[in-house]
Amino acid sequence: MSIHEEEEYKKRFDWGLWKRLLCFLKPYKKHLTILGIVVILLAGIDTVFPLLTKYAVDNFIVPKSLDGLWGFCFIYAVLIIIQAVVVWLFIAVAGKVDMGLCYDIRKKGFQRLQELSFTYYDRTQVGWLMARMTSDISRLGDTIAWGLVDMIWGFTMMIAITGVMFYLNWRLALISLTVVPVLVIISLFFQKKILRSYRLVRKTNSRITGAFNEGIMGAKTTKTLVREKENLREFQVITDEMFGSSVRAAILSSLYLPAVLTLGSIGTALVLWFGGEGVLSNAITYGTLLAFISYTVQFFEPVRELARIFAELQLAQASAERTLSMIETEPDIKDSPEIIKKYGDMFKPKEENWPEVKGNISFRNVSFAYKDGEKVLENFNLNVKAGETIALVGETGSGKSTIVNLACRFYEPTKGEILIDGVDYRKRSLLWLHSNLGYVLQTPHLFSGTIEENIRYGRLNAKDDEIENAAKLVNAHNFIIGLENGYQTEVGEGGGRLSTGEKQLISFARAILANPRIFVLDEATSSIDTETERVIQKAIETMLRGRTSFIIAHRLSTIRSADRIMVIREGKITEEGNHHELLNEKGYYYRLYTNQFMEEQETRLLSV
Repeated sequence: MSIHEEEEYKKRFDWGLWKRLLCFLKPYKKHLTILGIVVILLAGIDTVFPLLTKYAVDNFIVPKSLDGLWGFCFIYAVLIIIQAVVVWLFIAVAGKVDMGLCYDIRKKGFQRLQELSFTYYDRTQVGWLMARMTSDISRLGDTIAWGLVDMIWGFTMMIAITGVMFYLNWRLALISLTVVPVLVIISLFFQKKILRSYRLVRKTNSRITGAFNEGIMGAKTTKTLVREKENLREFQVITDEMFGSSVRAAILSSLYLPAVLTLGSIGTALVLWFGGEGVLSNAITYGTLLAFISYTVQFFEPVRELARIFAELQLAQASAERTLSMIETEPDIKDSPEIIKKYGDMFKPKEENWPEVKGNISFRNVSFAYKDGEKVLENFNLNVKAGETIALVGETGSGKSTIVNLACRFYEPTKGEILIDGVDYRKRSLLWLHSNLGYVLQTPHLFSGTIEENIRYGRLNAKDDEIENAAKLVNAHNFIIGLENGYQTEVGEGGGRLSTGEKQLISFARAILANPRIFVLDEATSSIDTETERVIQKAIETMLRGRTSFIIAHRLSTIRSADRIMVIREGKITEEGNHHELLNEKGYYYRLYTNQFMEEQETRLLSV
């Protein structure tokens, strides 16, 4: 479970949180100004209608006189037309702010995800992130854009109506507003309970999104292990929790709104009672009584609207807390302001200031431990010359990948330093290092699109012939042109339409096209069959020639030509030398190589 799922958030309405979110509205100052004028105009028009009704009753209906009625009707009709135009403008502008706000928050969120370090993804579920980037951001856009202007309209209406009622008859105004203190008490009572319920709904929703993601990504594993029934049962538990949480939240909201409606009805009844007495005693006119009834109903309309917005804010605050927790998370690994000023950042690099990479890498007394306290390396030292190929061999968990990830600055040492060409890499740009790095994983990842687009991902400005040459270098060209659409073949999501070997060849071509000075092959041939491995082995040697490279290999046959082979055990180098030197030592490498060689021979004999 992600640590975010266990995080406790503030239980009350957090003004500071919403203030931080409102910063996203800065680009829309003009739109908000227009909306402010529009909602005030709408509130003014809505307030005028009961006054017109009062005027019509007192001047036309009670005296039974039709003089001037047609002119009055014309003014009334003009106001209705103006109101319709203003409502249209309100919907159009608020909708634009809503869409723009969602776009800006989503863009900022995705940008932050690009900046965050590997450690963040180590501790955060994909489902949690998906929920933040989709449903939560949509809810925030709706709540901020529509909720803000609705609140302005509601408060403006209430102030205008209160002012007019006191102008018409202050005693009756006080009577009609006696229920307001009760309304405030009820709102405060429901605030905490509704917020807590909706926060639980959001937490459960994140777990459902995560379960969907894992179910889709692990579909093959599920079917081969016949785990459908168990998965459904586990998913049912989460959905039952979601159902219960949603029902409880809905019940609380359904109790709040009727309470507001009941108070509104009580206010109207009080106006009818005391206003009726006033009419009978000639203290007020019929028109004034009708106006007060209309104003009392109108007064509680924005109150109901504010109650709805309040409920939405309770739900949206849970979304806001989680979305901002993602957007405001600082990367564990980032450049200092001085480095950014000199070399630029991830999105605005100053490549003209980047020094040339030769490829000398040095580990000096490097220690490293993951967040859970597990120490992997301690006082580790290693010197790699430019253009040298280093192969790392060892059991799972011995520290091979950690060494490579530290060299690539995916993580940073907890102690000691790593030098690139004699300079601590923390004094260089992170993007500078990664731009000179080629990394090929055991499980290749392809993006949705064509083969050509996936290879070009290594260097976006590459020409077509450069893409083809990169494919030829790793012997991928022949299988590509053998496909019906050649380089324009759609690979499908995650490269699902290609075999694992074909995907790996494309990832090799992509890495070569980037032309990095430092190469990392992390079990890059373990997913490829022996025949395909032979095809690309020479291409790998050509690709690595003249470049500093690290190879983590399960198949030892792929590292025989490495300049140095290192056996890593418990974060330490226990054996070091080239292939022949290590065989002569007859140590761990010798035993491992001999066992693999015998297994390969048995496999060949059985396949004959």
